[in-house]
Amino acid sequence: MAKILLAEDNSSMRQFLEMALRNAGHDVAATEDGLKAYEAFTADNSYDLLLADIVMPGMDGIELSQKITKQRPETKVMFITGFAAVAMDTDTNDTDASGAQERPPVLSKPFHLNDLIRRVDELLMADA
Repeated sequence: MAKILLAEDNSSMRQFLEMALRNAGHDVAATEDGLKAYEAFTADNSYDLLLADIVMPGMDGIELSQKITKQRPETKVMFITGFAAVAMDTDTNDTDASGAQERPPVLSKPFHLNDLIRRVDELLMADA
């Protein structure tokens, strides 16, 4: 079981993702935007994974991930997005010499919840 910080501004999507991750056995803290997620992280920085929408009001997922991984490089990151124009490599889990992720994977919406769980589990098992 992993401890996951979820940042998703769409309430329906957030509820579906939280439910799927909990049903898969994970401990999930679901937040409505990057600012709330960062507040949750500063209160408890023991998360194994940040699962963040890229485009959110306040603080986007990329800025959020940079702040979190600067403080805790071992936190894994996965992005979700509904914007096809986001130019990121979706199939890599590259890490640098310290073990921190260089390019977090991106899962494009819409996706099947089983795909999300599979990708999350693969990411969490990498380097384990």
